[in-house]
Amino acid sequence: MKKRIVSLFVLPLAVATFAAQGQESDTTINAYAAGYVAGYTCSATFNANKSEAAIREHELTGIYSLVADKVAAMKAMVDRENKLVRVAYDNGQRERISVWRPRLGCVDLPVGATIADADKVSRPFADSAVEKDSGEPWQERQPVNHVTGNLELDGVIQKAFSKHYGAGARTTAILIATPEKIIAENYLDGFTPETSQRTWSVAKSIAASVVGAAVLHRNVDVKASANVANWQSALDPRRNITLEHLLHMASGLDSNAAGNRTDRVYMGGGRVIDTATTTALEVTPGTRWKYANNDTMLAMRAVREGFENADDYLKFPYDMLLDKIGMAHTFLETDWNDDFIMSSQVWTTARDLARLGVLHVQNGMWKGERVLPENWLTYISTPAPAQPPESSPGYGAQWWLYNERFPELPNDTIAARGNRGQFLVIIPSENLVVVRRGYDMAGEPGFNEHDFVRDVLKALK
Repeated sequence: MKKRIVSLFVLPLAVATFAAQGQESDTTINAYAAGYVAGYTCSATFNANKSEAAIREHELTGIYSLVADKVAAMKAMVDRENKLVRVAYDNGQRERISVWRPRLGCVDLPVGATIADADKVSRPFADSAVEKDSGEPWQERQPVNHVTGNLELDGVIQKAFSKHYGAGARTTAILIATPEKIIAENYLDGFTPETSQRTWSVAKSIAASVVGAAVLHRNVDVKASANVANWQSALDPRRNITLEHLLHMASGLDSNAAGNRTDRVYMGGGRVIDTATTTALEVTPGTRWKYANNDTMLAMRAVREGFENADDYLKFPYDMLLDKIGMAHTFLETDWNDDFIMSSQVWTTARDLARLGVLHVQNGMWKGERVLPENWLTYISTPAPAQPPESSPGYGAQWWLYNERFPELPNDTIAARGNRGQFLVIIPSENLVVVRRGYDMAGEPGFNEHDFVRDVLKALK
């Protein structure tokens, strides 16, 4: 019997809404809503060059129910000269501010920060314009938004832009490629190869790739203690949490009922070190799989512990990963303490995600240079000791595994999956990468990537 993928986002969303409303004041939730509007407007304006109307239509609708109604009533003030966004709340008594930086995208200032604080954020990169996407490394590219000539494949792609694969689906981009050729590349009106979108949890798999680069270039050992400074007391059992435990979503830490809701960091202007590093242990590390944003943020924090200064750390993912494979339209956003929020807050394009997929299909090699360790694809594709429920894909190291749970797809299929329908699917045995981007509606059935990829493979056969 065919198994269907159960959405990972609907139930945690409902649980988190109840928890947040029971624990946080109206003023805090108002601050979250203002932070949501400021952060998304800033990123969509300066990372993606989107209009106010497009931002309102895509980024600010169909969203997290805790703040949806409040967001709809808030107005963003965009300062294009200084590249920042301000949003007032609590009847204009307070405001939230999000500041854009070259390459790093937008950083949300903490509650209580003023416009005078905008100049205090780190800016390790020169202010240079991002050029038009060159289309490398693909030697052959299907023209954007053209039919492929494969009638069955063209029909599958057309269905992807309808409600066929999910009643709440709103597709913005489809890209199907091998390392040599873009087979199909289609965008919703108003979107182009240079239009970045937030990855949501697809960022977790990008974070794993940064960890891989650190293993290769900085001798990071995934089996060693994560070495988080806040856990170094001799009596602290969290010293036993390894980087691998974090990559496997098996830290054993308390991440509340819904581990994928980290509102304080995502829209509250909080710091990773004030939230993710302070939670207590619930179970022995490595014995329980639990999807938790904090585990990914802690994995990146563990990498940062090995750097002497923040600027070197901020530049590392670009120098050793993104720039090497041409991911020039990718923005890795941080908190105001310069910790990457790579559990979710990355903005990138369909082509840049496809480049990351090609890197993995090529087993970490790019134009003759090793970018990821030789065994990295095997490592991230190996099932973790503790696994998710059978109703979902399996889990490796920050990548989802389709393996024997979904027999309609090749056994080596892995995927990066994110909220609102972000998918990067990699099938090494087929030499194939499939990307889908969207703005699926919260609370409605989202885009079913399993069925879509199954249909793509059938059409390509």
